[in-house]
Amino acid sequence: MKRIAFLTFLVFSFSAMFAFNASAKTELSYANFFPPTHIQSQLAQSWCDEVEKRTKGEIVIKYFPAQALAKAPQTYDAVVSGIADIGMTVLAYSRGRFPIASAIDLPLGYKSGVQATKVANAVLNKFHPEEFNDTKIMFLHAHGPGLINTVNKKVASLADMKGMKIRTTGASGRVIGALGGSPVGKGMNECYQMLQKGVVDGSLHPMEANKGWKLGEVVKYVTESYPIAYTTTFAVFMNKAKWNKLTPAQQNTIMEINAEWADKHGEGWDLSDKAGLEFFKSKGGEFVSLSDAEVAKWKAAVAPIMDEYAKKVSEKGIDGKAVVDFIKANM
Repeated sequence: MKRIAFLTFLVFSFSAMFAFNASAKTELSYANFFPPTHIQSQLAQSWCDEVEKRTKGEIVIKYFPAQALAKAPQTYDAVVSGIADIGMTVLAYSRGRFPIASAIDLPLGYKSGVQATKVANAVLNKFHPEEFNDTKIMFLHAHGPGLINTVNKKVASLADMKGMKIRTTGASGRVIGALGGSPVGKGMNECYQMLQKGVVDGSLHPMEANKGWKLGEVVKYVTESYPIAYTTTFAVFMNKAKWNKLTPAQQNTIMEINAEWADKHGEGWDLSDKAGLEFFKSKGGEFVSLSDAEVAKWKAAVAPIMDEYAKKVSEKGIDGKAVVDFIKANM
């Protein structure tokens, strides 16, 4: 009887340990709007895998690309409310909600995704924006230079831009308006059909989108407007309650991974810009240069946007000029 009782005790003990280990596992969801084939989606998936690996399976993340769990404009709120535990989206989809971070998107002449991503995280670490306080921000990343892509008309001057309907997102709409065009604010997932059906004459986007979103199949011209190139800031964030339930060791591990993956996302943007350029060229696309005189005109045209930004955010008690000056000093 004693032997049977001992064996029963062992079985119970092992079962209890197994149940404890199973219950100790944290399962999270990650919502993203990028299609699974896009490099930014693949990097998000690899982030999930790395978290599971380095926490030795204590944290398991189920990844939902292509808006399967939350639409792009609603992703931030979905994470705040707990519909998703983690999310990635474009901050400009929630226009006016992130006043400090929106300065990153201004047309300051970005040269690469690596540069834009470093600037974005420098702003995050310098100003610690209260606008993110309802989530736990993992990191920011930003694409390379955003350029004017058109379907049927070459744009080589401000005169060419007049009246053209150009798809934009967030702050980039003000860029098109300043250049004399008509901005049409829509998400990237709607861009292909809008270009194909002639709803818009072009789109303001980085080279990567010409392959990543297949826009190189419908746009024929890219204006090399690098001196006034904008970027778009993306954020990866986590539900605050779920973050607070993690152990300090798990939180430290994730923050270490975040620092590495921010760099990977920036590098990914540059790799995909190169791929987008080659794809655009393979489809017969043509690059349009700006003369020195036009570059001067374009810079003058967008300059007031920075002043307008500073004035607008000052109404919220933010020193917008200090933010813009910090970005310029860190580019």
